[in-house]
Amino acid sequence: MFGFLKKESKAQREIVVNVESLETRVAVMECGRLEEFQVEHPTEERIVGSIFKGKIQNLEHDLQAAFVDIGLKKNAFLHYWDMMPDDASRIEVEEGCKRRRTSRRKRFSNEEISKQFPPGSEIVVQVTKGPIGTKGPRVTASLSIPGRYLVMMPGVKLKGVSRKIGDVKARQRLKKVLMRLPVPKGIGLIMRTAAITAGKRGIARDLRGLIAIWEDLQKAIVEHSAPSCLYHEPDLVERVVRDWLTEDINRITVDSVEHFERIRNIAARISRKAKSCIHLYEGDLPIFDHYDVEKQLEETFCRKVNLPSGGYLVFDETEALVAIDVNTGKHKGRGSQDEAILIVNTEAVIEVARQLRLRNVGGLVLIDLIDMKPRKHQNSVFRKMKESLRRDHARTNVLPISELGIMEMTRQRAEESILSSMHIDCPYCHGRGAVRSPLGMSVDIHRQIAAIMRRIKKSDISYDLQIIVHPTVMDRLRNEDEKFLMDLQSRFDGKLSFKSDPSKHVENFVINNAANGEVLYSRAEK
Repeated sequence: MFGFLKKESKAQREIVVNVESLETRVAVMECGRLEEFQVEHPTEERIVGSIFKGKIQNLEHDLQAAFVDIGLKKNAFLHYWDMMPDDASRIEVEEGCKRRRTSRRKRFSNEEISKQFPPGSEIVVQVTKGPIGTKGPRVTASLSIPGRYLVMMPGVKLKGVSRKIGDVKARQRLKKVLMRLPVPKGIGLIMRTAAITAGKRGIARDLRGLIAIWEDLQKAIVEHSAPSCLYHEPDLVERVVRDWLTEDINRITVDSVEHFERIRNIAARISRKAKSCIHLYEGDLPIFDHYDVEKQLEETFCRKVNLPSGGYLVFDETEALVAIDVNTGKHKGRGSQDEAILIVNTEAVIEVARQLRLRNVGGLVLIDLIDMKPRKHQNSVFRKMKESLRRDHARTNVLPISELGIMEMTRQRAEESILSSMHIDCPYCHGRGAVRSPLGMSVDIHRQIAAIMRRIKKSDISYDLQIIVHPTVMDRLRNEDEKFLMDLQSRFDGKLSFKSDPSKHVENFVINNAANGEVLYSRAEK
């Protein structure tokens, strides 16, 4: 359904770059369908991938972690097993394998860590995860500097080819190229997937660039005092060329003359063909409207996402995890019920993989699939999910469907999700997703009126009360609760008047002294 023929892929895969003063957005389109999306704000510093010289503030043996001052508002979090480069674990992490943390934890005792990294000592670290919510950044002392074709890892000896390159002949060719490269001592290298079509000269040129960066970095380590930033990851525009401009990309269209020239100059270092792929958009419509990206983005970030067959997904993003519910909706299968469920679940996992990329969702993800009885159907959906996740740049790990019909997975979480970075909690419901009902507000108003009138009766002071409420609450008081308000008046010998104010929040009301406007009670929205 979402696959494309090789001869068509070049003509139908395109990158659209929208550059504005406050925001840069990049979208990857396949046959007009949005498949990848990233956004960056120049006014907000992006630190993931950047390298800092920090100072260890304290060691927490119970957490098996150190807190490092790298010059930000919050100290960075550094696991003990991330404090020293390790060949075996580095190759696993860089190639997308699951990290063997248990074996790494045993390598260093608390006494060893305290001796080598006492509080106040300096350490060079790289940010692997930016600040999310109330948590500070996460860092590692295992440095990785990505180029177009290579990832350079100072401090280790390993040399390898990414396991994402499955072609045996290609792997053998790249290993031969790798072994002949003039690599300085103490530098590890891994071939990236983009190297599969690269020539020896291009790879060698990439290595020279990485070595130059490392030499500048070494000078900065000596010259700068902690805390300080030693190396910044390139901005989104440059990362587009480095990470996304591959052989299957036919065209990059950008709407900024300045960045058009910049991207062309960067692409020219790769090849003439890459440079010829860069085009300037000069249309009257905004570029994202012209390519129908804006509309697809609006649909993408909805809580409900429709599937082609009539089913739909419901996304709920929490601080700890993301829950995705799969529903059959309007789907009516022509075959058996089992076949109909298989179709919806298959569509669901394909769309979930796409949505995770677009939303940049990370952490624990739970997918509540429609129950499937046949084991072969469960295995089919599981395989389809793994296949759909292969194109994801973030590391993922998915487990087989459980007996309860839940598919559990994790996705590398380096930054806040797109939803979190571009939206704030609703000022009305404050993230609850709901506000109090008119009935709930009526109950609260009755309670506060009774309390105030009780105090008034004890003090032998008589004055009228004016209650200002939202119109929807006013309708409830007038049409359904009038009898109860009349009972309050007669019980406390008071007088009540009500005023509707559309500018008020539905959960806000004020009780005044009608004579002089003195505020006796004010309930602000929670």
